[in-house]
Amino acid sequence: MNIKALRAFRSTLSEGSLIGASEVMHLSQPAVSRLISGLEAELKLTLFDRSGRNLKPTPEGLAFYREAGRILDNLDEVPRIAAEIRAGRTETLRVVTMPRVAQSLSAPALARFMRNSPETNVSLDVRARREAGKWLAGREYDIGIGALPVDHPGIRSKPLLRVRAQAVLPAGHALSSLPEITAIDLAEEPVIRLMHGLLLRDQLDDIFRSAGVTPRQTCEVAASQLACSMVAEGAGVTIADELVAGQGASDRLTLVPLAPARWMTFGLLYPVSQSKSLALLAFEEALMGHAEELCATSHTLELA
Repeated sequence: MNIKALRAFRSTLSEGSLIGASEVMHLSQPAVSRLISGLEAELKLTLFDRSGRNLKPTPEGLAFYREAGRILDNLDEVPRIAAEIRAGRTETLRVVTMPRVAQSLSAPALARFMRNSPETNVSLDVRARREAGKWLAGREYDIGIGALPVDHPGIRSKPLLRVRAQAVLPAGHALSSLPEITAIDLAEEPVIRLMHGLLLRDQLDDIFRSAGVTPRQTCEVAASQLACSMVAEGAGVTIADELVAGQGASDRLTLVPLAPARWMTFGLLYPVSQSKSLALLAFEEALMGHAEELCATSHTLELA
């Protein structure tokens, strides 16, 4: 595949026009246009709509960029990688984390690792659970951190810790003084839940379904952190866990454990048939150390 054509596609999309792309690439507009046409012919996709005065990305073009964007962006990393190899600095660690544990688990563990391994280059990416598995299987990352289970033939997993599900309430809520809360207690509350297809949504629905409860009113959001923010604003209640709720306005939230107890497992994800580098082993140690510290100070966290 023509790398220059890929660059032409990316530049046209990011600059918004052939003129902008031609300036960035130091090529004529017709040359950029020919590169894009050749790429479309090779991919058998229509990447841009040419019906107007300016090129507009088609749905196919946007979908291709979403899937291939990281690869395209990494093209610019090739000179840096070559320079580091020449300098003898080749140790790298690539981590992907799911949003639910990005701030509370992944970032502190990576910071600990960096303090102990200053010679290693690191990257930390955040991707949704359904996306993280695909990128891990494609070996874009060395390790992933997120909710289990993950069912993918190209990935193996290892449990790290369990978190007890809790009702997340606005501070001062009438139910906040209870030692535990049931789904029945929340039946008359507006419930903030995630959109279909997300693991926490399935877990929340199962909690209410098992109790035979249909919430009075619901609001759907795209991320668990956003659900907790909505609760902090007084929009309703949600079900999450300590790792998620602690990432936002925790002073405006009250967490009460659910009864009967429900536990959510988080763990490590690896590409299959992977040989672990020294950097990866050191990061695992840092991650385990941080997990142990979290569990030692909480009644709703325990090592898996």
